Amino acid sequence: MFKVLAVMLIVVTSASASDLPTRKYLGLPAIKTMVAAAEAKAKELNVDVTICVVDDSGNLLFLEKGDTAALNTIQFAQKKARHAAFYGSPSREGAEAVKKGNVEVLAFPEFFPNQGGLPIKVDGHVVGGIAASGAKSEIDEQIAQAGIDALLKK
Repeated sequence: MFKVLAVMLIVVTSASASDLPTRKYLGLPAIKTMVAAAEAKAKELNVDVTICVVDDSGNLLFLEKGDTAALNTIQFAQKKARHAAFYGSPSREGAEAVKKGNVEVLAFPEFFPNQGGLPIKVDGHVVGGIAASGAKSEIDEQIAQAGIDALLKK
């Protein structure tokens, strides 16, 4: 009995950090890169928006409300970004599902049917979501896309 326990302890304690999976995540430099590009795109399009970045679990990493953006854009941007991160798809697809009559999706956690949120994917894996809110939905999505494009160029 003691020999079996000793062998099990040796096996368990011989695991090392190299046995743990590694995962990509959004660090501050990546967030700053995306936000700067999104801000520049918003300025180019002459709109004032709220920009939001979340991690792969939908946790808030960055939120910035434009000076003249409406207060409701604070929540809308977060909901769009969380939808994108949670489902790994643009929040636009949520809006399309509802337009097709698929209203049961409204009961899904973190589901938000409004265009403007995009998943941030690196090597095929979702590492977060980015969204803008405050302009027309198509423009919000363009602003979010500018942030992703800047990140993936690095």
